[in-house]
Amino acid sequence: MAMFIRIDVNEDVVRDTGVASKLIETCPVKIFAPGADDKSVTVVDDNVDECTLCDLCEQACPDGIKVVKLY
Repeated sequence: MAMFIRIDVNEDVVRDTGVASKLIETCPVKIFAPGADDKSVTVVDDNVDECTLCDLCEQACPDGIKVVKLY
């Protein structure tokens, strides 16, 4: 479980906007992985604390991804 941040994913928005593959390839620390189908993503819990807060995922899908600081 991550100690510093939490990644909230609105799967409906990710699915509707078709950005799942963009999220997976954009994240420099591989927080996102393919979900149950090619239009969804899953969060790789082991990589969440490696997040550099680069904001690329939120730029790619502003209504579908939210990075929440826990500190």
